[in-house]
Amino acid sequence: QAEVRLKCLLGLQGIYSRKELVSRMDLFTSRFKDRIVSMPLDKDHEVAVQAMKLLMLMSQNCEDVLSAEDCETLYLFVYTTHRPLAVAAGEFLYKRLLSREGDEEVQPKGGGKFGASGDQLKRLIRFSLESELHKHVAYLIDSLWDWAGEFLKDWECMTTLLLRNGEEDGEALSDGHESVLIEIILATVREAAEGHPPVGRGATKKILSVKEKKIQLEDCTKITEHFIMVLPQLLAKYSTDAQKVANLLQIPQYYDLDVYRTGHLEKHLDALLREVKDIVAKHSDLSVLEASSRTYYILCSEEAAIYSQVDSARTQLIDELMGQLNQLLDGFWQKEQGFCTDAGEISQMNSALRRVAAFHNAHDLTKWNLYDKTLRLLVFEMEHGSLPVLMILPALQCTYFSLLWQLAAVSENSPKETIFALRRELRRFSQICMWFLHHKEKDVREKAFMILCDWLLILSHQDSNDNEEAVGLLYYLPSTSLQEKLLLFIQKHVFMEEEEESKDLTEEEERKDESCKLDDLHKKRSLLAAYCKLIVHNVVEMTAAAEIYKYYVKTYNDFGDIIKETLSKTRHNNKIQSAKTLILCLQQLFQAHTESQDSSSDMDSSSASFTNMKELARRFSLTFGWDQVKSRESVAMIHKEGIEFAFQGAAGVDGKCLPPNLSFLLIISEFSNKLLKPDKRLVYAYLQRYIAEPLPCRGDDWQPLILYRSSLLA
Repeated sequence: QAEVRLKCLLGLQGIYSRKELVSRMDLFTSRFKDRIVSMPLDKDHEVAVQAMKLLMLMSQNCEDVLSAEDCETLYLFVYTTHRPLAVAAGEFLYKRLLSREGDEEVQPKGGGKFGASGDQLKRLIRFSLESELHKHVAYLIDSLWDWAGEFLKDWECMTTLLLRNGEEDGEALSDGHESVLIEIILATVREAAEGHPPVGRGATKKILSVKEKKIQLEDCTKITEHFIMVLPQLLAKYSTDAQKVANLLQIPQYYDLDVYRTGHLEKHLDALLREVKDIVAKHSDLSVLEASSRTYYILCSEEAAIYSQVDSARTQLIDELMGQLNQLLDGFWQKEQGFCTDAGEISQMNSALRRVAAFHNAHDLTKWNLYDKTLRLLVFEMEHGSLPVLMILPALQCTYFSLLWQLAAVSENSPKETIFALRRELRRFSQICMWFLHHKEKDVREKAFMILCDWLLILSHQDSNDNEEAVGLLYYLPSTSLQEKLLLFIQKHVFMEEEEESKDLTEEEERKDESCKLDDLHKKRSLLAAYCKLIVHNVVEMTAAAEIYKYYVKTYNDFGDIIKETLSKTRHNNKIQSAKTLILCLQQLFQAHTESQDSSSDMDSSSASFTNMKELARRFSLTFGWDQVKSRESVAMIHKEGIEFAFQGAAGVDGKCLPPNLSFLLIISEFSNKLLKPDKRLVYAYLQRYIAEPLPCRGDDWQPLILYRSSLLA
């Protein structure tokens, strides 16, 4: 029992915390050390935490009791999602590996001032790289925060290591080390500025005390004052490295922008804007462009004193970006029929469109008349079908953003002519997206689907507070035809299995193949999630979910969480309609099963497809949980609809003719244990309306009814 294990661990902590008693524990330690080392994996969270704390004491007071292998195993608990265990592991990692005795006395090498901190930092970087989990640096930093807060806030040391790398005596940082250090800088800045753990570690944001709030404000000021001067230098040094630049550009979101004026640091703002502009010109990587766009968005806060300075720089940059795009488009249209075959020109056009799309995401570029330019490209593709994918994808995105900004600009004072014109364009764009759902290129089809799902969600859920009349004119729900097309798209692109050719692959090829499969799965999950949002928000009929639910068991590992969440949300919205959708799903599967059977043979309830239906019903039943009162209406509706379906087509109520769907009662019997006793009696009484006593047929023909009645009488 967890309580017993916990008491044992707490008792042992008392013993191992006293050095005079530890020497008498040698036999116990050697015998039970391996068991204790395994206990941080305990299913009870508190037992796992106390086991880690005991191991910390053993490490401190028992010389060489833990092997290097034991320590490496325990260090990795800093990446666990349960924060108390991660923090306990953080103490173990910090005191055992990062903070060594005598660190404080270490004299800085080469006359620098960061001897101890620099060595600790290099050990942390090495650990992050060697653990091969360096994509989760935010979790590592959060685990160490309570023990190494001051060391992790030494941003002067971190940035100096980057800027002076290799200039002083000592080992220079490799490219990989620099990348991890930049990730550490970003993670520590985020932790200090936000004051709560990263996403996925802790259900809610931490409520800060007055003292913690004061520390947070001081840290924000410290971050701002330091990085205002240093960040432009770092961006200049790493301007060609997309990953490093994308991470560094996330730091300004934590600035206190007033410091630029109060500290008379406008020259550093100019330096930052110059570097960001240079980065935009050098890169077409989406993560870099989005980070650059977000930086301008943050600095362009209208409340900030620096707004006019940043707005002027932003306008100048967008003028240049649009000038480049217009020049490329003019050249493109001047060619015969607008066809473009030169790979260099296609690449240039792609880069120009991606830059503009990234900025249009966060900034209103309506005055540059981008909409007409990108719409013309899409119409050209619909007429000729000759544009490369590299041009179509960003053009679709730009057109979408243009319309979103126009939609956002609709206000109480907007003239009706403007609203009607926008309404025409909204419907036109919906038609364009529908056309692209059938494009020959898979990437284009998927992009059009994602945009269309977002688009429909926005158009059907506009806030009517500002202008009810305008919103009414722009309101749009998909037609039955469009709903069918969206569902068919999901069935084809998400649930239809592609035939795989068996190939002999090398180890490297297998890794690439596995990576491609993971990317493909991620895309499929995104498509399914986008469609399920439409169901949850009543943009498409809830009955469409029946087609999705059919795959719940079959695709549980890949999509089970998305389907289950959809089921939960729709049930929250409308219990009765959600229950009807579940039973509809089972009815459709049953009918398909019946049609696949030999018409001359009886229903085979032992077949694989029938067993799968029963398993699906059982899984649906489990989603109702243990609260029978909360789910009584839904479960009762499932039984009512199920009974009616089972006796559909029966010749009267005299029971002389066997109903063709009688075996369906075996499927809904999976929901009987979710009925309250009074409801079981009601369902039983409802069932009795359809049958005569005694049953006229012998043998197994009426067995489903007998078993179902037994489940209600149990």
